[in-house]
Amino acid sequence: MPDFYRALGDPTRRGILSMLKKGHLTQKEIVEAFPISQPAIKKHLTILLEEKLIAEELSGKFRLYTLNLDMLQTAYNEMLQYIGDLLDDKLVSLKNYVEKGEIRDEQE
Repeated sequence: MPDFYRALGDPTRRGILSMLKKGHLTQKEIVEAFPISQPAIKKHLTILLEEKLIAEELSGKFRLYTLNLDMLQTAYNEMLQYIGDLLDDKLVSLKNYVEKGEIRDEQE
């Protein structure tokens, strides 16, 4: 299972994903948009490829990068589920806390 949090946890990788919303880009175009080296960008692209959030294709001598919309949709759905579960747990804890507080108030 891809580790979306690993891929999305870095601001440079989020920036690359944001750039790719507009369409496919070459590695050179991506490198030019950031104040870091080409090898550093390549490392970020490799992580995004490993987690399948982007796709790579060869076009002549260039590598074109695009968003993998299916995997991004899966990541989005998983994150919503995770956040929903966290909120549900917190709401249950709050409900239990409030109910215990109300019981003490009634006994006083």
